[in-house]
Amino acid sequence: MSIGVQKAGLLDTLQDGGRYGYQQSGINPGGVMDRLAMRVANMLVGNDPATAVLEMHFPAAVLLFETTALIALSGADFSPEVEGREVPLHQPVLVKRGTVLQCKKQRKGARMYLAVAGGFKTEQWLHSASTQLQVKAGGFAGRALQKHDKLLLRKPDLFLLPEPSQVIETLPWRADIGGLYHDGPIRCIAGNELDNLDNRSRQLLTDSVFQISRESNRMGYRLQGPVLHSNLAGELVSTAITRGTIQLLPNGQLIVLMADHQTTGGYPRLAHVTSADLPVLAQKQAGEQFSLQLVSVAEAEKIFREQEMNLQQLQNACNFRLDRYFGT
Repeated sequence: MSIGVQKAGLLDTLQDGGRYGYQQSGINPGGVMDRLAMRVANMLVGNDPATAVLEMHFPAAVLLFETTALIALSGADFSPEVEGREVPLHQPVLVKRGTVLQCKKQRKGARMYLAVAGGFKTEQWLHSASTQLQVKAGGFAGRALQKHDKLLLRKPDLFLLPEPSQVIETLPWRADIGGLYHDGPIRCIAGNELDNLDNRSRQLLTDSVFQISRESNRMGYRLQGPVLHSNLAGELVSTAITRGTIQLLPNGQLIVLMADHQTTGGYPRLAHVTSADLPVLAQKQAGEQFSLQLVSVAEAEKIFREQEMNLQQLQNACNFRLDRYFGT
Protein backbone atom coordinates (compact mmCIF):
# COMPACT_ATOMS: atom_id res chain seq x y z
CA MET A 1 0.00 0.00 0.00
CA SER A 2 2.08 2.88 -1.27
CA ILE A 3 2.53 5.68 -3.76
CA GLY A 4 5.81 5.53 -5.67
CA VAL A 5 7.81 8.47 -6.96
CA GLN A 6 8.56 7.95 -10.65
CA LYS A 7 10.11 11.38 -11.06
CA ALA A 8 11.10 13.86 -8.35
CA GLY A 9 9.61 17.33 -8.29
CA LEU A 10 11.17 20.69 -7.46
CA LEU A 11 10.52 20.45 -3.72
CA ASP A 12 7.93 17.92 -2.56
CA THR A 13 7.81 17.27 1.18
CA LEU A 14 5.47 15.75 3.74
CA GLN A 15 4.12 18.47 6.02
CA ASP A 16 1.47 18.68 8.72
CA GLY A 17 0.12 21.54 10.82
CA GLY A 18 3.50 22.25 12.40
CA ARG A 19 5.79 21.51 15.33
CA TYR A 20 4.80 23.65 18.30
CA GLY A 21 6.18 24.05 21.81
CA TYR A 22 9.89 24.18 20.95
CA GLN A 23 10.53 27.75 19.82
CA GLN A 24 12.24 28.52 23.13
CA SER A 25 14.84 25.97 22.02
CA GLY A 26 15.27 27.61 18.62
CA ILE A 27 13.14 25.06 16.73
CA ASN A 28 10.58 26.69 14.48
CA PRO A 29 7.08 25.23 13.95
CA GLY A 30 7.50 24.67 10.21
CA GLY A 31 4.61 22.77 8.67
CA VAL A 32 2.66 23.50 5.51
CA MET A 33 2.89 26.92 3.93
CA ASP A 34 -0.86 26.99 3.16
CA ARG A 35 -2.80 25.69 6.14
CA LEU A 36 -6.16 26.25 4.47
CA ALA A 37 -5.32 24.01 1.52
CA MET A 38 -4.02 21.30 3.87
CA ARG A 39 -7.21 21.38 5.90
CA VAL A 40 -9.53 21.40 2.89
CA ALA A 41 -7.75 18.45 1.24
CA ASN A 42 -7.85 16.43 4.46
CA MET A 43 -11.51 17.19 5.13
CA LEU A 44 -12.48 16.02 1.65
CA VAL A 45 -11.05 12.53 2.32
CA GLY A 46 -12.24 12.28 5.92
CA ASN A 47 -8.91 12.87 7.68
CA ASP A 48 -8.20 14.99 10.72
CA PRO A 49 -7.60 18.47 9.23
CA ALA A 50 -3.96 18.56 10.46
CA THR A 51 -2.96 15.15 9.02
CA ALA A 52 0.30 15.22 7.06
CA VAL A 53 -0.10 15.97 3.35
CA LEU A 54 2.27 16.13 0.42
CA GLU A 55 3.24 19.75 -0.32
CA MET A 56 4.16 20.04 -4.01
CA HIS A 57 5.83 22.82 -6.01
CA PHE A 58 5.92 23.05 -9.79
CA PRO A 59 7.30 21.07 -11.53
CA ALA A 60 5.76 18.50 -9.20
CA ALA A 61 6.63 14.84 -8.71
CA VAL A 62 5.20 12.14 -10.98
CA LEU A 63 3.45 9.62 -8.71
CA LEU A 64 2.52 5.97 -9.33
CA PHE A 65 -0.43 4.67 -7.29
CA GLU A 66 0.45 1.15 -6.22
CA THR A 67 -2.94 0.84 -4.55
CA THR A 68 -6.38 2.29 -5.25
CA ALA A 69 -6.70 5.37 -3.05
CA LEU A 70 -9.13 8.15 -2.17
CA ILE A 71 -7.31 11.45 -2.62
CA ALA A 72 -7.99 15.17 -2.75
CA LEU A 73 -5.90 17.97 -4.24
CA SER A 74 -6.14 21.55 -3.00
CA GLY A 75 -4.24 24.82 -3.22
CA ALA A 76 -2.48 25.66 -6.48
CA ASP A 77 -3.69 24.47 -9.88
CA PHE A 78 -0.91 22.50 -11.61
CA SER A 79 -3.23 20.89 -14.19
CA PRO A 80 -3.10 17.45 -12.52
CA GLU A 81 -3.89 14.42 -14.68
CA VAL A 82 -4.19 10.66 -14.20
CA GLU A 83 -3.57 8.77 -17.45
CA GLY A 84 -4.78 11.75 -19.44
CA ARG A 85 -7.88 12.32 -17.28
CA GLU A 86 -7.98 15.72 -15.59
CA VAL A 87 -8.19 15.52 -11.79
CA PRO A 88 -10.36 18.30 -10.32
CA LEU A 89 -9.16 20.35 -7.38
CA HIS A 90 -11.05 20.58 -4.07
CA GLN A 91 -12.96 17.38 -4.78
CA PRO A 92 -12.49 13.79 -3.51
CA VAL A 93 -11.29 11.42 -6.22
CA LEU A 94 -10.75 7.66 -6.30
CA VAL A 95 -7.54 6.85 -8.19
CA LYS A 96 -7.06 3.35 -9.58
CA ARG A 97 -4.14 1.14 -8.71
CA GLY A 98 -1.37 1.14 -11.33
CA THR A 99 -2.12 4.63 -12.65
CA VAL A 100 0.13 7.70 -12.70
CA LEU A 101 -0.58 11.21 -11.44
CA GLN A 102 1.38 14.00 -13.08
CA CYS A 103 1.06 17.77 -13.39
CA LYS A 104 1.23 19.36 -16.83
CA LYS A 105 1.11 23.13 -16.34
CA GLN A 106 1.23 25.70 -13.55
CA ARG A 107 -2.00 27.62 -14.02
CA LYS A 108 -2.33 29.43 -10.71
CA GLY A 109 -0.76 29.36 -7.27
CA ALA A 110 2.54 28.27 -5.82
CA ARG A 111 1.80 25.09 -3.85
CA MET A 112 -0.53 22.13 -4.37
CA TYR A 113 -1.43 19.71 -1.60
CA LEU A 114 -2.21 16.01 -1.89
CA ALA A 115 -4.15 14.32 0.90
CA VAL A 116 -4.89 10.59 0.93
CA ALA A 117 -7.60 8.93 3.00
CA GLY A 118 -6.08 7.57 6.19
CA GLY A 119 -2.91 9.61 5.73
CA PHE A 120 0.71 8.77 5.00
CA LYS A 121 3.02 6.77 7.24
CA THR A 122 5.56 9.35 8.34
CA GLU A 123 8.58 9.80 10.55
CA GLN A 124 7.70 11.77 13.66
CA TRP A 125 10.09 14.28 15.22
CA LEU A 126 9.07 16.22 18.32
CA HIS A 127 5.43 15.16 17.92
CA SER A 128 5.13 16.32 14.31
CA ALA A 129 5.36 14.70 10.89
CA SER A 130 6.54 17.91 9.21
CA THR A 131 9.77 17.66 7.25
CA GLN A 132 12.52 19.78 8.85
CA LEU A 133 15.02 20.15 6.05
CA GLN A 134 17.65 21.96 8.14
CA VAL A 135 18.06 19.11 10.64
CA LYS A 136 16.90 16.33 8.28
CA ALA A 137 14.11 15.09 10.53
CA GLY A 138 10.41 14.24 10.18
CA GLY A 139 8.32 13.51 7.12
CA PHE A 140 10.12 11.17 4.72
CA ALA A 141 13.70 10.73 5.95
CA GLY A 142 13.79 14.44 6.76
CA ARG A 143 14.14 15.41 3.10
CA ALA A 144 12.32 16.19 -0.12
CA LEU A 145 11.09 13.24 -2.15
CA GLN A 146 13.44 11.60 -4.65
CA LYS A 147 12.96 9.20 -7.53
CA HIS A 148 12.12 5.62 -6.41
CA ASP A 149 10.86 6.72 -2.97
CA LYS A 150 7.71 4.98 -1.77
CA LEU A 151 5.16 6.79 0.38
CA LEU A 152 3.47 4.20 2.56
CA LEU A 153 -0.23 4.65 3.32
CA ARG A 154 -1.92 4.04 6.66
CA LYS A 155 -5.32 2.90 5.41
CA PRO A 156 -5.84 -0.63 4.08
CA ASP A 157 -6.70 -1.08 0.42
CA LEU A 158 -10.47 -0.95 0.87
CA PHE A 159 -11.44 1.28 -2.04
CA LEU A 160 -12.91 0.01 -5.31
CA LEU A 161 -13.89 2.00 -8.36
CA PRO A 162 -17.56 1.56 -9.39
CA GLU A 163 -16.41 0.83 -12.96
CA PRO A 164 -13.23 -1.30 -13.08
CA SER A 165 -12.30 0.15 -16.47
CA GLN A 166 -12.12 3.69 -15.08
CA VAL A 167 -8.82 5.20 -13.95
CA ILE A 168 -10.46 7.76 -11.66
CA GLU A 169 -13.88 8.26 -10.10
CA THR A 170 -14.76 11.79 -9.00
CA LEU A 171 -17.07 11.82 -5.99
CA PRO A 172 -20.12 14.05 -6.52
CA TRP A 173 -19.32 16.98 -4.22
CA ARG A 174 -16.80 19.79 -4.15
CA ALA A 175 -15.49 22.24 -1.57
CA ASP A 176 -16.41 25.87 -2.24
CA ILE A 177 -13.24 27.79 -1.35
CA GLY A 178 -14.33 31.06 -2.94
CA GLY A 179 -14.64 32.80 0.41
CA LEU A 180 -11.32 31.52 1.76
CA TYR A 181 -8.97 33.20 -0.74
CA HIS A 182 -9.04 36.68 -2.29
CA ASP A 183 -7.10 38.84 -4.75
CA GLY A 184 -7.11 42.00 -2.62
CA PRO A 185 -4.42 43.53 -0.38
CA ILE A 186 -2.77 41.30 2.20
CA ARG A 187 -4.23 42.32 5.54
CA CYS A 188 -1.95 42.78 8.54
CA ILE A 189 -1.96 44.24 12.03
CA ALA A 190 0.52 46.80 13.35
CA GLY A 191 3.83 45.58 14.73
CA ASN A 192 5.77 46.90 17.73
CA GLU A 193 8.12 49.07 15.67
CA LEU A 194 5.62 50.44 13.13
CA ASP A 195 5.51 53.84 14.82
CA ASN A 196 9.27 54.18 14.33
CA LEU A 197 8.82 54.61 10.58
CA ASP A 198 9.01 58.21 9.40
CA ASN A 199 5.72 59.67 8.13
CA ARG A 200 6.50 59.18 4.45
CA SER A 201 7.58 55.56 4.93
CA ARG A 202 4.46 54.74 6.90
CA GLN A 203 2.36 56.10 4.06
CA LEU A 204 4.38 54.13 1.52
CA LEU A 205 3.84 50.92 3.49
CA THR A 206 0.15 50.82 2.63
CA ASP A 207 0.11 52.90 -0.57
CA SER A 208 2.77 50.93 -2.46
CA VAL A 209 2.87 47.69 -4.42
CA PHE A 210 5.49 45.14 -3.40
CA GLN A 211 6.90 42.34 -5.53
CA ILE A 212 8.10 38.98 -4.24
CA SER A 213 11.80 38.58 -4.98
CA ARG A 214 13.31 35.43 -6.46
CA GLU A 215 15.41 35.27 -3.27
CA SER A 216 12.34 33.92 -1.45
CA ASN A 217 11.64 30.49 0.01
CA ARG A 218 9.83 28.69 2.82
CA MET A 219 11.81 30.73 5.37
CA GLY A 220 10.68 34.12 4.11
CA TYR A 221 9.48 36.24 1.20
CA ARG A 222 11.87 39.08 0.39
CA LEU A 223 9.93 41.99 -1.10
CA GLN A 224 10.99 44.58 -3.62
CA GLY A 225 9.42 47.99 -3.24
CA PRO A 226 10.12 51.56 -2.13
CA VAL A 227 12.91 52.07 0.41
CA LEU A 228 11.45 52.62 3.88
CA HIS A 229 13.19 54.46 6.68
CA SER A 230 13.01 53.86 10.42
CA ASN A 231 14.06 56.20 13.23
CA LEU A 232 15.72 53.28 14.99
CA ALA A 233 19.49 53.13 14.73
CA GLY A 234 20.98 49.69 14.02
CA GLU A 235 19.49 46.34 14.99
CA LEU A 236 17.23 45.85 17.99
CA VAL A 237 17.83 43.39 20.76
CA SER A 238 16.81 40.03 19.28
CA THR A 239 13.22 39.23 20.15
CA ALA A 240 10.51 36.70 19.32
CA ILE A 241 9.10 36.59 15.80
CA THR A 242 6.55 34.35 14.13
CA ARG A 243 5.08 33.32 10.79
CA GLY A 244 3.73 36.40 9.07
CA THR A 245 5.99 38.92 10.83
CA ILE A 246 6.98 41.70 8.42
CA GLN A 247 10.47 42.98 9.19
CA LEU A 248 12.37 45.99 7.86
CA LEU A 249 15.81 45.00 6.58
CA PRO A 250 18.86 47.30 6.80
CA ASN A 251 18.54 48.14 3.07
CA GLY A 252 15.04 49.53 3.62
CA GLN A 253 13.26 46.58 2.01
CA LEU A 254 10.79 44.21 3.67
CA ILE A 255 10.79 40.50 4.41
CA VAL A 256 7.72 38.48 5.39
CA LEU A 257 8.58 35.46 7.53
CA MET A 258 7.01 32.20 6.39
CA ALA A 259 6.74 28.60 7.66
CA ASP A 260 10.45 27.87 8.19
CA HIS A 261 11.28 31.23 9.79
CA GLN A 262 13.86 31.59 12.54
CA THR A 263 12.47 31.96 16.07
CA THR A 264 14.05 35.31 16.98
CA GLY A 265 15.25 38.35 15.08
CA GLY A 266 16.70 41.81 15.54
CA TYR A 267 15.09 43.75 12.70
CA PRO A 268 12.13 46.10 13.30
CA ARG A 269 8.76 44.35 13.23
CA LEU A 270 6.52 46.66 11.25
CA ALA A 271 3.46 44.42 10.97
CA HIS A 272 2.13 40.87 11.12
CA VAL A 273 0.08 39.25 8.36
CA THR A 274 -3.30 38.13 9.68
CA SER A 275 -3.81 34.40 10.15
CA ALA A 276 -6.65 34.47 7.62
CA ASP A 277 -4.43 35.94 4.90
CA LEU A 278 -1.30 33.82 5.44
CA PRO A 279 -2.64 31.11 3.07
CA VAL A 280 -3.37 33.78 0.43
CA LEU A 281 0.24 34.96 0.68
CA ALA A 282 1.56 31.38 0.66
CA GLN A 283 0.02 30.83 -2.78
CA LYS A 284 1.87 33.78 -4.30
CA GLN A 285 5.16 33.13 -6.06
CA ALA A 286 8.27 35.02 -7.10
CA GLY A 287 7.43 37.94 -9.38
CA GLU A 288 3.87 38.40 -8.11
CA GLN A 289 2.83 41.73 -6.64
CA PHE A 290 0.55 42.73 -3.80
CA SER A 291 -0.17 45.61 -1.47
CA LEU A 292 -0.61 45.71 2.30
CA GLN A 293 -3.63 46.84 4.30
CA LEU A 294 -3.48 47.57 8.03
CA VAL A 295 -6.47 46.34 10.03
CA SER A 296 -7.24 46.34 13.75
CA VAL A 297 -6.74 43.30 15.94
CA ALA A 298 -10.51 43.14 16.43
CA GLU A 299 -11.11 43.09 12.67
CA ALA A 300 -8.43 40.43 12.16
CA GLU A 301 -10.06 38.26 14.83
CA LYS A 302 -13.49 38.71 13.22
CA ILE A 303 -12.18 37.64 9.81
CA PHE A 304 -10.45 34.62 11.38
CA ARG A 305 -13.59 33.54 13.27
CA GLU A 306 -15.66 33.71 10.10
CA GLN A 307 -13.06 31.66 8.25
CA GLU A 308 -13.03 29.02 11.00
CA MET A 309 -16.83 28.82 10.94
CA ASN A 310 -16.76 28.21 7.19
CA LEU A 311 -14.15 25.48 7.61
CA GLN A 312 -16.14 23.79 10.37
CA GLN A 313 -19.23 23.77 8.17
CA LEU A 314 -17.16 22.29 5.35
CA GLN A 315 -15.80 19.56 7.61
CA ASN A 316 -19.29 18.63 8.82
CA ALA A 317 -20.58 18.49 5.23
CA CYS A 318 -17.64 16.35 4.07
CA ASN A 319 -18.05 13.86 6.92
CA PHE A 320 -21.77 13.57 6.16
CA ARG A 321 -21.18 13.04 2.44
CA LEU A 322 -18.43 10.46 2.96
CA ASP A 323 -20.53 8.50 5.45
CA ARG A 324 -23.45 8.34 3.04
CA TYR A 325 -21.33 7.56 -0.03
CA PHE A 326 -19.38 4.69 1.52
CA GLY A 327 -22.20 3.56 3.80
CA THR A 328 -20.17 3.68 7.02
